[in-house]
Amino acid sequence: MTTIRLSNDLRPLGKSEILVSPIAWGMWRLAGETAPVRVMIDAALGAGINLFDTADIYGCDVPAGFGSAEALFGRALAEDRSLRAKMVIATKAGIRPGIPYNSSADYLADALDASLTRMAIEQVDLYQIHRRDFLTHPQEVAEALTRMIDAGKVRSIGVSNYSVHEFAALQAFLGQPIVSTQPEFSPLQTAPLFDGTLDQAMMHDVAVMAWSPLGGGRLAQGDHPAATLLAEQGARYDVDAATATLAWIMAHPARIIPIVGSQTPARIAASADAHKVEWTRSEWYAVLQAGMGVSLP
Repeated sequence: MTTIRLSNDLRPLGKSEILVSPIAWGMWRLAGETAPVRVMIDAALGAGINLFDTADIYGCDVPAGFGSAEALFGRALAEDRSLRAKMVIATKAGIRPGIPYNSSADYLADALDASLTRMAIEQVDLYQIHRRDFLTHPQEVAEALTRMIDAGKVRSIGVSNYSVHEFAALQAFLGQPIVSTQPEFSPLQTAPLFDGTLDQAMMHDVAVMAWSPLGGGRLAQGDHPAATLLAEQGARYDVDAATATLAWIMAHPARIIPIVGSQTPARIAASADAHKVEWTRSEWYAVLQAGMGVSLP
């Protein structure tokens, strides 16, 4: 029986020349002290992960507040400047509590400079609009992003939580390709399979970065039918359910990059084994149907 096998090799980030790992490490839960963060960074790099994803809003739900995840990451980088060359750093802007969205040109310019300052870096490899601002014309957004690239502050552009039409509208005003899109995707959140997000990505060679790949942790442990199947599949390859879930996401032909959000170094390191898991079509579809709670026609 034909099986789907995964690769652990670096690949281009969409149409850019930036090479990224098949798994990313995300910092939406990053908080605390610098020393543990450095251990997490080392665990990610040791697992072959070079794509590090953050956002200016990360940390908004902890006492340190807005921007604190970027600042904490920046302090860890400052302790060893050699780390920067090993990383592809992605961040996002456009969400601001109480507004809630702002992608105006002036706001984005200030937000980028603030992110660079917090992380103590001169350039972001991937700058993403976090969510669509309905009150800003996509042409204004495109012009702001283009100025960032021309100034050398940003290498490539991506979007997060964008519909296919929002993506197309922004791309229409850009002179360079949008290289990535970041939807929520897991066996419990399958909308990108059906709303055109993954089809558009494959059509235009756009990298897909999946946030919340473990369904908010429900697939790593618990009694959901999909979690049970994933645990069984993982056991066949001597990995846990969380790692098998990453492999399930990576098996899609869009070559989806799951963003691991764990703050546990051992859990981050374990993600490196995702490429060991193989899938038959029947196994993969069984997880999909279990996650959806319905049978496909």
